[in-house]
Amino acid sequence: MKTDKQGFIQLDMPEAEVYYAPNFFSKDESNLYLQQLTEEVAWQQEEIKMFGKQLPLPRLTAWYGDKGYTYSGLYNAPQPWLPILLELKKRIEAASGDRYNSVLLNYYRHGQDSMGWHADDEKSLGPGIASVSFGGERGFAFRHRKRKDLPTVKLTLQHGSLLLMQGTTQQHWHHQLPKTSRPIAPRINLTFRTIMG
Repeated sequence: MKTDKQGFIQLDMPEAEVYYAPNFFSKDESNLYLQQLTEEVAWQQEEIKMFGKQLPLPRLTAWYGDKGYTYSGLYNAPQPWLPILLELKKRIEAASGDRYNSVLLNYYRHGQDSMGWHADDEKSLGPGIASVSFGGERGFAFRHRKRKDLPTVKLTLQHGSLLLMQGTTQQHWHHQLPKTSRPIAPRINLTFRTIMG
């Protein structure tokens, strides 16, 4: 792993560009952002159709930005940017070198809230995604979509961390946030994206 002057570690993953800064935000900043986001974001309990049934997503979500977005059969109409989201977007754009016009927020209330294996590879998405974590630390994993000889890459997403998934990462790798049975504090994740078109 290589570390640059901004504190990013580049993960050893072929056919991917993944960078992780575990302490991108200070503890005080992270605590404040976590509190503000919990209170100010218009969280929703969405449902998806699985096995012929309408089931609640195992997390709360919200979508803000300039454009709508469809994933898992759900259309997310954009809500107007909140000042706190624009503040975070500005700081993350400066660090990543990318520009984002939308953000998906996920609120994981406990260890049973999760996200299964998937890739953010819809044609409407630009290649760069910046993922910010506030709150309880959670395990996160990547696995290559075709090469079974490559090991699963695991890391712990810390309070105040920033994970950048750039280049061809989404074309070649799946990622997930698995369930955990251990007691864990709530976590808020923001994934800043560029919706094309």
